[in-house]
Amino acid sequence: MMPPDTTLPCLFDGSFFNDPYATYARLRAEGAAHRLNTPEGSPIWLVPRERDVRAALSDPRLSVNKAHSTRGYQGFSLPPALDANLLNVDHSDHLRLRRLVSQAFTARRVEQLRTTIEAATHQLADAMEAVGIQDLAAVYANPLPITVIGDLLAVPDEDRLVFSSWVATMFAPDHPGQVGEAIRSIQEFLTNLVAERRRVLGDDLLSDLITVHDEGDKLSEDELVSLAFLILMAGSENVQHVITTGVLTLLRHPLQLEELHDDLGLLPHAVEEILRYAHPNQMAIRRFPLEDIEIGGVRIPKGETVMLCLASANRDPDRYPDADRFNIHRADKSHLSLGHGLHYCLGAALGRIEIQSALATLLRRFPRLRLAVPASELRWRSSWRSHALRELPVTVR
Repeated sequence: MMPPDTTLPCLFDGSFFNDPYATYARLRAEGAAHRLNTPEGSPIWLVPRERDVRAALSDPRLSVNKAHSTRGYQGFSLPPALDANLLNVDHSDHLRLRRLVSQAFTARRVEQLRTTIEAATHQLADAMEAVGIQDLAAVYANPLPITVIGDLLAVPDEDRLVFSSWVATMFAPDHPGQVGEAIRSIQEFLTNLVAERRRVLGDDLLSDLITVHDEGDKLSEDELVSLAFLILMAGSENVQHVITTGVLTLLRHPLQLEELHDDLGLLPHAVEEILRYAHPNQMAIRRFPLEDIEIGGVRIPKGETVMLCLASANRDPDRYPDADRFNIHRADKSHLSLGHGLHYCLGAALGRIEIQSALATLLRRFPRLRLAVPASELRWRSSWRSHALRELPVTVR
């Protein structure tokens, strides 16, 4: 592995963590691609403009396979048992793995979960009702998606929030050593979960994947565990933070919040605007050029690490008029928060229903919901990958 380039600028610091969008606006104005260092010292090419990000997301010359990195890209340094998932393989292998799990996430099957999801939101809201000031992230937004995806894979109830905390540590550790500890805990947990489920199969997605592996020999052992990891991680982490930042966004736009109180039929439009305006996921999965390429006239050598900045693309004024304004009536409902092309989010339909149900229940149950602290006092995670709140103190009375 080549050493980090210490001469490159690193724009990811305290002020960036609190509000990355000013930095993105400057990067869009200054060029189509920028060579920067991550906080870990890894050199990347950051692509900030919407038209370039959209085109690159479906460009076959950009691979997600780390074998094509000429700098020995490490990222989270996941072990093979967690790394052999959809985010790290290209066309043929990606389609093979995707077909094995896609039936669990069709719009029709997900719609059948709506009643279960709504019941879960009301159960969580019941627990909120009697309490004054509370952390909405911890008591409502975080438990909901890990409950839903945990049910799909039949993860024991007592293990769900623990798993979620390990994932949170991966993205925003208090010190670097915590990342490795979290990854080891995740691998041990999932390896044991697969072994236990193999002994006693059930009516759940993980059992279905085990059967495919054991009978059809279509999944390697690493692919099996890695798929379980990806489904649990992606099915909880992003949805948790979209709910939290979505609530914050609505509370900071009281006129539009009032419109939603009056007409919940506007909620699907509001969710799409939340996904564009305040999605926590800042970057698409890293890419590696299979040959020297140009993006917006900037030459990027083969094998370099390319980060496509979804959050910047979603605020690009060349695509979205008045892009930094939250507007639930925006005519252009498209965005890149859930990806584009081959790697479009497999759980998009499920995530949308969870977010809509979570917000609808809050709107119905807590018309007086408000922030318990000034917005300026809210704390954001120290992560350049994910713009997410550490907590969201609210009062429902």
